[in-house]
Amino acid sequence: MSDKPSGLRNPPAAVRGAGAGALAAMAVILLMGIVPLIRIDAPTAAVVVVAVLAVVSIVLCGLLKRGWAWYAALVVPATLLAAGFLHTALVVLGVMFALLWAYILYVRRSVLR
Repeated sequence: MSDKPSGLRNPPAAVRGAGAGALAAMAVILLMGIVPLIRIDAPTAAVVVVAVLAVVSIVLCGLLKRGWAWYAALVVPATLLAAGFLHTALVVLGVMFALLWAYILYVRRSVLR
């Protein structure tokens, strides 16, 4: 990696936009997963976890100006991984979201440096 400036006019806003976009995508994917979970007779707890995490993702979109919110967003994939005993699809989503958020944190660190 080079230490050149990013060339962005407002790097913090650009990074917040990328983070908010990732969280919004997570929320949409989680909301779209509710119906399939219901159709395959997943436990009600799995549906509730997915719905609550979608709301958490949306709320965190607006909180990314605060530094702690970037790391609080790790709650979404961590909870999905922990809820994997309810249904294996939650583990798959948790791994995908963890990789996505790790990349977003990497981009944030490299742009704001």
